[in-house]
Amino acid sequence: MQPAPPRSPADRRHWLLAVGAALAGCATPGDPPPGGPGDDAIDGSAWAKACRFDGLTAAGPWHHRRYGNRRPTDYRATMFDGHPALHARSDAGNSLLRLALKPTELPPGARLRFAWRADALMEQADMKDPQADDAVARVLLSFDGDRQSWSRRDHMLSELAHLMTGEPLPYATLMYVWDNRYPVGTVVENPHTRRIRKLVVQQGPQQLGRWVEHERDVRADYLAAFGQPPGPLTAVGLMTDANNLATRAEAWYGPLTLRELSLTTR
Repeated sequence: MQPAPPRSPADRRHWLLAVGAALAGCATPGDPPPGGPGDDAIDGSAWAKACRFDGLTAAGPWHHRRYGNRRPTDYRATMFDGHPALHARSDAGNSLLRLALKPTELPPGARLRFAWRADALMEQADMKDPQADDAVARVLLSFDGDRQSWSRRDHMLSELAHLMTGEPLPYATLMYVWDNRYPVGTVVENPHTRRIRKLVVQQGPQQLGRWVEHERDVRADYLAAFGQPPGPLTAVGLMTDANNLATRAEAWYGPLTLRELSLTTR
């Protein structure tokens, strides 16, 4: 059953904003930014080739997911300090780079490793404020699961997302965030849907201007954020955005790897 259409312009605007905020977990590819590289340039890059996901199979190439007529973040594969990197620059923009995966249960002891670098944070950003929910760096994981447990609102958001993009809202999306405000370990629910939750893995400006490496126990993090074990992993992604504050954000990401505990290098 499709959701009833919003009755007033204010209602329509509210639902469109809610869907737009929730679409960070959707896999449908958008158009590349004007003047920027296309998906092929990123997917064929040394950075993309260095990303490794043991036991998982990509369902397509890396895609730049844009949101309607919003100004997109510019994502470009490059080299930094002699190593493959992905450069993300947002001038009051908002978009996502995402790799869809064939839904697969996580390997035993799955550890996600990634590195990011930024020279500045956004002082006014606040993950708990829908009008200031920007972040210089995020790494996203999307999961499948039993949608019968969803609220009526989540079902409506998912159906609206499907109408707008051709893809339903993922069952759950976990975002790892570099935040300027909240302590490491803080979990914040998306204000529009409980199916998206943000986990602070780095806080404050102490390590600006240098590469910072992270290794995360994905199963433990999902359990801490959602209170239950994860279902099949369906996508990974990166996101740098500054649209809410209408400012600038810039970050670099190293290749992402997801490996079993026994294969993880210490």
